[in-house]
Amino acid sequence: MKLNDINSPADLKKLQPGELQAIADELRTYIVNTLSTHPGHLASSLGTVELTVALHYVFNTPDDKLIWDVGHQSYSHKILTGRREAFSTVRTYGGISGFPKMSESPYDAFGTGHSSTSISAALGMAVASRMQGNLTRKHIAVIGDGSLTGGEAFEALNNVGLSKANIIVILNDNGISIDKAVGGLDGYLTRITSSPRYNKLKEQVWQRLDTGNCLRRRSRGLFQRMTRVAKSIALGSNNLFESLGIRYFGPVNGHDIVKLTEILNRLKNINGPVLLHVVTRKGRGLKQAEQNPIVYHAPGLFDAETGERTLSNSATQSLSHPLKYQEVFGHTIIELAEKNPAIVGITPAMATGCSLNLMMEQMPDRVFDVGISEQHAVTFAAGLAAQGMVPFCNIYSSFAQRAYDQIIHDVALQRLPVVFCLDRAGLVGDDGPTHHGVFDLAALRPIPDLTICAPMNDHELRHMMYTAQLPNHGPIVIRYPRGSSVFSDWRVPMEEIKIGEGRCVREGSDVAFLSLGHPGNDALTAAEELEKQGISAAVYDMRFLKPLDTKLLDEIASREFRKIITVEDGVKIGGFGEAIESYFTEHHPEQVSRITVLAIPDEFVTHGSVAQLKADCHIDKEALISAYYND
Repeated sequence: MKLNDINSPADLKKLQPGELQAIADELRTYIVNTLSTHPGHLASSLGTVELTVALHYVFNTPDDKLIWDVGHQSYSHKILTGRREAFSTVRTYGGISGFPKMSESPYDAFGTGHSSTSISAALGMAVASRMQGNLTRKHIAVIGDGSLTGGEAFEALNNVGLSKANIIVILNDNGISIDKAVGGLDGYLTRITSSPRYNKLKEQVWQRLDTGNCLRRRSRGLFQRMTRVAKSIALGSNNLFESLGIRYFGPVNGHDIVKLTEILNRLKNINGPVLLHVVTRKGRGLKQAEQNPIVYHAPGLFDAETGERTLSNSATQSLSHPLKYQEVFGHTIIELAEKNPAIVGITPAMATGCSLNLMMEQMPDRVFDVGISEQHAVTFAAGLAAQGMVPFCNIYSSFAQRAYDQIIHDVALQRLPVVFCLDRAGLVGDDGPTHHGVFDLAALRPIPDLTICAPMNDHELRHMMYTAQLPNHGPIVIRYPRGSSVFSDWRVPMEEIKIGEGRCVREGSDVAFLSLGHPGNDALTAAEELEKQGISAAVYDMRFLKPLDTKLLDEIASREFRKIITVEDGVKIGGFGEAIESYFTEHHPEQVSRITVLAIPDEFVTHGSVAQLKADCHIDKEALISAYYND
């Protein structure tokens, strides 16, 4: 049987365990070949191929519930569950999602675009099954790529042991998330995997249990006693998971598919919560991905035979050309930190993605990667600020949602000078609704004493970062999109911006475009197009959502514009446009009918290219032009 013959896990079950590795090898090749021309998350899924095959071989999915955490590990799972032919469409407009999605397949038991959620979800499902009288269904949470460092995972583990529910936690330990795993937990797992005494005793236990079916049936109690003794001797009496009431098994080789099926077959017959510690290698089977799993986490286009990335992905971008906003941030914070010794950088496991790795290389003692723990990142930043430091806390916009209470309670309420740099704000494209950073403006706008701004280009980003680290400003949010900025001469001298002050970047008399952040560049392009049609368009870069430049708004209201059109890359409800409407309603009610708000509609936006999604949401250049003509 070949991979092309497998359309569901039921087909896998027709094979003998010894035949599974051949399927795994085909699966790995299929992923490499497909993603070389259809970019996606490569290294994580390469590391879970054998584990995926073993799980679907042993368990009765989709009745048994399988949850992937983080979901970008699940490409093998998608291919084996009826989506092989559609796999080339992954993360493309109209294609399948890059993450498990409940509406996409019954095999996707839970949507997991963010991390550290699987154990909580699996426990909820297990308790529901028990309450509904189903005592045989299994609930499997595969947690890896650093997800166990997230606080929610520990909260769930604390609850799992008391529940006695039928839940199996598979800890996919590859020592890395997107960047290298950090923190005490990683060291703890390393001690387990590297303990010679424990591993020798563990092998003796497995060998003893392999002597025959009769012994295996009679030896469950013996097995538990022997493993407890082994762990106590090798690791000390306080095994973290055992202390929480969860039976721990492992570590085991996550690429030995026959051994995995044997162990999983044993574990599925044990009632109550268990944890299997599986050791895998991220990027397994592709030399370059194994050697550099950070770059090959999502490498873009690459040569399937050699593994080398194409020039457009791998070439080092010259500092004389437009950089990504992320890179401008990374270089600028170093400049600021060289002059201000109070500045430190904080990231929840996204050092390379947000370019704090640049500062980490030059100032390793002043950058803190706290793992996948956004709540901790924010309150940690608050503690630093309370002692006179100036923390730049860089979090992806959609991940910052997870720390909303900390932003309110620990930072804004105490007016601590934390600088939040919300990366990946707006529509991020192929990662889809779990990663679009479209809720930050509306969510943060109601918080008192919080300044919120967005740069229209790289120059403005530098000015805002410079301003934010000056004394007596309180907490400031700077949000900017994923991708390239505007200018090639990005390294301009930094200047202080007056808080709450917008600017007119293009004069006009017929229509006024009011923008916040990068969408102002679409407004400028639209204004230039309208000028060719004899329409005079002004463009106002408001720069600040909070506080609004009311003096500038009053000036705009005094002009005889036929229309006032706002544009933003956030949700309409509670966002920038509604803030403008609200001000005009209160202070210039006669002008409200002239306002048109272009923003993300009240729906979750799918995945696809940013250009496609902007057009769908009617916030691109064409939408701005149409808004002028539409009555």
